[in-house]
Amino acid sequence: MNTLNQFLAQHLPEHKLPQELASVLESVAAACLDINAKVCLGALSGVLGMAGTGNIQGEDQKKLDVIANNIMIDVLKANTNIAGLASEEEDTYVATHENGDYLVLFDPLDGSSNIDVNISVGTIFSILAKPEGALTTESFLQKGREQVAAGYVLYGPQTQLVLTVGHGVFVFTLDDANQFLLTKENPRVPESTKEFAINMSNQRHWFAPVQQYIDELLAGETGVRGKNYNMRWVASMVAEIHRILMRGGVFMYPQDKRDPSKPGKLRLMYEANPMSLLMEQAGGASNNAIEAMLDIQPTGLHQRVAVFMGSREEVEYVYHLHQK
Repeated sequence: MNTLNQFLAQHLPEHKLPQELASVLESVAAACLDINAKVCLGALSGVLGMAGTGNIQGEDQKKLDVIANNIMIDVLKANTNIAGLASEEEDTYVATHENGDYLVLFDPLDGSSNIDVNISVGTIFSILAKPEGALTTESFLQKGREQVAAGYVLYGPQTQLVLTVGHGVFVFTLDDANQFLLTKENPRVPESTKEFAINMSNQRHWFAPVQQYIDELLAGETGVRGKNYNMRWVASMVAEIHRILMRGGVFMYPQDKRDPSKPGKLRLMYEANPMSLLMEQAGGASNNAIEAMLDIQPTGLHQRVAVFMGSREEVEYVYHLHQK
């Protein structure tokens, strides 16, 4: 089995990675190894519970949110190929090396509400080429299709790194020597599915198209869809998307009526874009009910979006319901 470093050095001869990009991916993986060590120890290392602080979105932070964010920043700042960083937990971007070629955006610990109850969490990352000129916020505001790499690390029963550099999806599993080994190449998301993931407690707040869609799924084989569906909800996007990449399904976090000024809950730059690139590379689809996720022009580092992603048949079906 190839290690991550071997894979990055040899990856698809016709699409050989620039050495600088491989170095950035190695730094991301190294940071995630440090985070994994903290996650695995949990209460033994005093990382559980609330930090007593809030992030830029006004959300209370867990201790491990803060720890994971600091680890990512400290490790990535040491890489001279990185010109700047943007984190879901930071107010603005962090400038690193003026001559760096790449920008890294990340959600240091997705699903942190699950930390204290020992359910899977993860780190999501997105890598962009730095535009020419001085580093500004606008340097980061590139469409999702401009990503040169994206992926996540799932801290679960197995710690796994899932990665794309725009030519398929590759899955690495952490071994007992603390190395990521390539264990699966090019998983494909089935076009059809019988599983969906959504927070049903918000049902009364959804707009009509999502209400109709979920009603049709719940009607099962007696309804217009003609088949029975199962629902899953982990409240960790990394865990939800990993399941869908491995066996299909559709993940949804729609806009709702509670605050019409918010187009959704999830963040375009740190969550939706990197996961959408993975999803499309695996044969799935992703949109915000209006346009393809990867075609959205970002307007801010912490921009929120509605999210529908997974098996193509379902994502396109819910899109057409919104168009009606």
